[in-house]
Amino acid sequence: MKKLVLIDGNAILHRAYHAMPGMTNSNGQLVNAVYGFFSMLLNLLSEQKPDYLVIAFDRSKPTIRQSMYAGYHEHRPPMEGELTSQVELIDELLEKAKIQTASLEGYEGDDVIGTFAAQATKINTNTTNKYQFQMSNEKNEKSKKDLSLDIGHLPLDIVIVTGDRDMLQLVTDKVKVLMTITGLTKTALFDEKMVEEKYGVKSSQFIDYKALIGDPSDGYPGISGIGPKTAASLLSQYGTFENIYKEIDTVQEKLALKLATDAEQGALAKKLATIITDAPIKLELSSCQVKDIDTTGLREGFSSHNFKSLIARLDGKFPQEAKSKKEPKKSPEDEGQLGLL
Repeated sequence: MKKLVLIDGNAILHRAYHAMPGMTNSNGQLVNAVYGFFSMLLNLLSEQKPDYLVIAFDRSKPTIRQSMYAGYHEHRPPMEGELTSQVELIDELLEKAKIQTASLEGYEGDDVIGTFAAQATKINTNTTNKYQFQMSNEKNEKSKKDLSLDIGHLPLDIVIVTGDRDMLQLVTDKVKVLMTITGLTKTALFDEKMVEEKYGVKSSQFIDYKALIGDPSDGYPGISGIGPKTAASLLSQYGTFENIYKEIDTVQEKLALKLATDAEQGALAKKLATIITDAPIKLELSSCQVKDIDTTGLREGFSSHNFKSLIARLDGKFPQEAKSKKEPKKSPEDEGQLGLL
């Protein structure tokens, strides 16, 4: 089974920046976010062992959601200058390493990931069906082996890496979400069962859940006075946001009044919470193969920023690509950086 990992670049970027202390390279440039970002990336490559990798970013403004609701993300402060200055450095390193990135004007990185996950699921389903059909109609083992090669790739294991719980709406039997919890290394892998255990709703109900409770971090309200427990209870009973309103006459009176008062607000919240899965962008698996990562370019980039410990970890991940010369002794400062991870 092949694995596709889709990374929420902005979420990882911000986590890296806030998790790492200030550090500069030999040119005096601040590089704590750069170091943290690539440290997390190497962790993911080592632990997840993907065959395909894409990092999605939201770069362009305004987005579709901001056109729907002026208050969307309005309360969020602009990116700090010390972080902004490092975004270009990260872009340069990703390009040097030939690591596939994706962004789309007017859309958030979440929408790019949602679209790629949907396309990968379709590839997944079609490949599985074709594989099973052809295999079941062949008699000898040699033909079976040939057919698997003709298909090109086996079904995909799809993992989304993010710190944004909105992504949990994308969890299916074919898609999992690896959620960053604290620091650079603590994570939790959410499948359908874990989403329901944690939030009391199915992943397929997560958009309806957000419609009811809103999202202060994104700057939009849901139904005033309805919190997570009440939302989960309503969805357990009625199934969907729309069904709650269809049967509102059966809802407890005080709760029904809240729902009626903020009906438009809740409907807008649902639109804002919904990740787009059909954005005009195409996933090209052949362009995001991990085996095509330019480790020489990445090593040179790490060297230019004095990331000696990252070079050692890179050489451990891709030993066949490592330089044959003896590894230089780490400086005390670099040992300290490594110790933080």
